[in-house]
Amino acid sequence: MSQSLVQTQEQRLAQQQRLTAQQMLQVKLIEMSVAELEENIKAELDDNPALEVDHLENSDFFDNPDNQDVSDASDNPDDYLDQRDREDRQDALNEALQGLGGDDEMDDQYNPANYHNADYEERIYGDTVSFADKLKEQMGELDLTDEQRTVMEYLIGSLDDDGYLRKPLDTIVDELAIYQGIDLSEQQVEEVLHKLQTFDPAGIGARSLQECLLLQIERKQLSYPFKGEGSMSENTLLHNIIAHHFDAFIKKHWHKIQQSLRLTDLQVEQLQREIRKLNPKPGASLGETMGRSLQQITPDFIVDTDDDGTVSFSMNNANLPELTIEPSYLEELERYKKEKGNMNRMEQEAYKFTRDKVEKAQNYIEAIRQRRNTLYTTMHAIIGWQYKFFQTGDETELQPMILKDIANRTGFDISTISRVSNQKYAQTRWGTYPLRFFFTDAYTTEDGTEMSTRKIKIALREIIEHEDRSHPLSDETLTAMLKEQGYPIARRTVAKYREKMGIPTSRLRKE
Repeated sequence: MSQSLVQTQEQRLAQQQRLTAQQMLQVKLIEMSVAELEENIKAELDDNPALEVDHLENSDFFDNPDNQDVSDASDNPDDYLDQRDREDRQDALNEALQGLGGDDEMDDQYNPANYHNADYEERIYGDTVSFADKLKEQMGELDLTDEQRTVMEYLIGSLDDDGYLRKPLDTIVDELAIYQGIDLSEQQVEEVLHKLQTFDPAGIGARSLQECLLLQIERKQLSYPFKGEGSMSENTLLHNIIAHHFDAFIKKHWHKIQQSLRLTDLQVEQLQREIRKLNPKPGASLGETMGRSLQQITPDFIVDTDDDGTVSFSMNNANLPELTIEPSYLEELERYKKEKGNMNRMEQEAYKFTRDKVEKAQNYIEAIRQRRNTLYTTMHAIIGWQYKFFQTGDETELQPMILKDIANRTGFDISTISRVSNQKYAQTRWGTYPLRFFFTDAYTTEDGTEMSTRKIKIALREIIEHEDRSHPLSDETLTAMLKEQGYPIARRTVAKYREKMGIPTSRLRKE
């Protein structure tokens, strides 16, 4: 008896949001720091002959003529810009593009004169090579495909200052699909990550402290082996402790480790000595933050506080040039427009090439303008929210503020505020801070009062710093002391904040 196969069709209605090429470009530029944007502009100038630096301008396209008092500054930063020349160029471009359709983009090469100089490079980038650059140099020693190279560079850019990859791989996969147009599985990304983890210093690219230490132990070749139970080498014992007794290790329960592995006191002492040689923060091994050294951080915003408490700010243009469309390309478009019906094949190809490059240049200029507007409006809202801090520099003055608060104030999406706040810095009278510093969660007491978690953590840290180390304070005592200072929070909340700040329990703090 033959069996019939029954095929069923099922219709599903799913709503997907896909970013346009222009939106993806804007997202990419928004995430860049001012130094990264400078390099990107240089690359775009190399790639697109229709884009050029406007040497007639004073390079003030990205700066305010004067610092603006946040208390009465306009929400539209374009109010501070001279629009006349830009509008003339835009009108000429719109006229040239009127009535022209779209075709596939054609590749080209162009090398304009370099607008940097040695003094400028030293001022912006310093005279040291960043740690991220050192990692990228090691990429040259690997046989990678173009796709793997792109993934590797993205992973390097995602490392935090300690050299860890904190982002989950599924998030990396999603971001690669959105921003790089690369569709990979988590396993494929992890394969590239494993290659990155072979770089120096050992432990780089780890996703946890445990993995970081294991990577270093696996690379470690000790010059003197000694034997433990089962003829295990010291390296094997170290691996065993971190891999299978990690919880006891971080709690300093060496008596449990010693008993479990049947180690002598001498072996424990030698193992502890070797573990102390491991680096829990490989990204800081050269005294640098990931991507840029501490001396190389270029602030994206300059915030000024006068003696009378008036706060104003401007954007750091870092010699970013004003961009414009190369006039000869506009003239060519105008000529092609008049002769559109009488063009031969070669002229049609030249027309498509010219039109595509002009459109690409126009989109790039617009994306940079949108980036500036977004960054300016976001910083304006942040300063307005945290005005007291910018007046005094007192961290306890920071008010509860989350991404949603700034999104509501600016009208931008929360994801946009998150991208603006990532890897951006503000130079203030009180120091240079990452924008993430100004965001702090709120703790709501039983009577409905909102308090900044940052303020509570500062109070908690000050209490612990002044405790008697021979008799450290328990979480119960810390809770009572915080309540006396006006912070009525629960003991479990105290424990959670203490752990987030990397402060061990009272037993481990005892000296």
